[in-house]
This record gives sequence, C-alpha cells and structure tokens, in this order.
Amino acid sequence: MRAFTQHQGIVAPMDRSNVDTDMIIPKQFLKSIKRTGFGPNLFDELRYLDEGKPDQDCSQRPLNPDFILNQERYKSASVLLARDNFGCGSSREHAPWALDDFGFRVIIAPSFADIFYNNCFKNGLLPIVLEEKIVDQLFQEAEQAEGYQLTVDLAAKTVTTPGGQSFGFDVDDFRRHCLLNGLDDIGVTLEDAELIKDFEANRRESAPWLFNVAN
Repeated sequence: MRAFTQHQGIVAPMDRSNVDTDMIIPKQFLKSIKRTGFGPNLFDELRYLDEGKPDQDCSQRPLNPDFILNQERYKSASVLLARDNFGCGSSREHAPWALDDFGFRVIIAPSFADIFYNNCFKNGLLPIVLEEKIVDQLFQEAEQAEGYQLTVDLAAKTVTTPGGQSFGFDVDDFRRHCLLNGLDDIGVTLEDAELIKDFEANRRESAPWLFNVAN
C-alpha cells in the first residue's frame, strides 16, 4: 500500500449527499479483485450518457458534460470534496479501489458511512471529516477559483487552503500510523515477523507432534 504523508492536489467539489457505493462503482463492474482497472467506471451512471456494460471501451462512450469530473478544470483532481454520508450503501471494497484508481488520494466530507470509511484506510485513501460549515466554505472557494488546491498533512492532521487557512482534523492513531507507513493488514502483521518466527520455532520445540507430516 502507498504511504500517505502529505498531499497537495486539485479539488473536485461533488455537491451531492448520500452518494452510495453503487453510484461510486456500479455492481455490473465488480468482476475483479485486482484493485485496478475500476477508474474508468467511477461514478459511471453520472459520468456517461449511456448505460455502461462490463468490458466496454469507455473511451468511446458519450460523456455527460454536466458531471463535475468531465469538466476540464477538474480532470486531474486528486482531492474529492463531498457532502454528508458519503459511501453509504453496500460494503463493497471496490468503491475505494475505483476512487484510488481514478487518482483520488483524499476525500473530505462532513460524514462518511462507517464501512466505507474503514475501507478507505485499508486501501491508502485518506477520508477526512470536517465540520459542515468548513466544507461549505471549501465548496465555495473550489467553485470560484479554477485550479483550487488543498494541502493535506497527515502527520500534522491539517488541511490548508491556498490562502493559508488551516483546519485540523481527527484521525485514529493506529490508522494514521498505518497510512504514514504504507501498511495494510498484511503489512501490520509483518511488522511482527520476527516474533512470529520465534513463536513458531518455540512451538515446534515444545509440541513437535503438531508438525509431524505423514509420508
């Protein structure tokens, strides 16, 4: 998993509440567990004017010109600004995979669905909860200024605007540690690799019959 320390990126303001995981990545595209290749179908129903099908070449599909990510100024966005209850619905881990594959590293909203929030941390995305009045301010600034960027510092737990205004956010210490060091669940386990090897060696010595393998 990619480590996350500090990130500066263009903000895409998605002014919609209760964006569920089926809207983030529709069910017909859940055909792989490789974690890659889902970016072209991110927000598929909003992004295209036709109905998307698995294995379809998205480059040939008609784009919805009104959708935020199809507008030129937001095409390279890596910070998604959202509204309440982002990521609600089913627990599919493909939702953060699709956001990451598109290029997002940070999602800022007043609230998230719990399972989606947890899945983000497990996949190198940083979900940030800020007060609604702050999110309102960021929406206004992002919509008014083309190329609007935010700087996110995970170590300092701050979000900083181009004008220098800084907002603090809360994040669990263990999740913060994992993101700062690029550790997924397997990586966390491997931090104790030597202890695991010592335990196995001691176990073989104290209970060798457990390790006998029939010829």
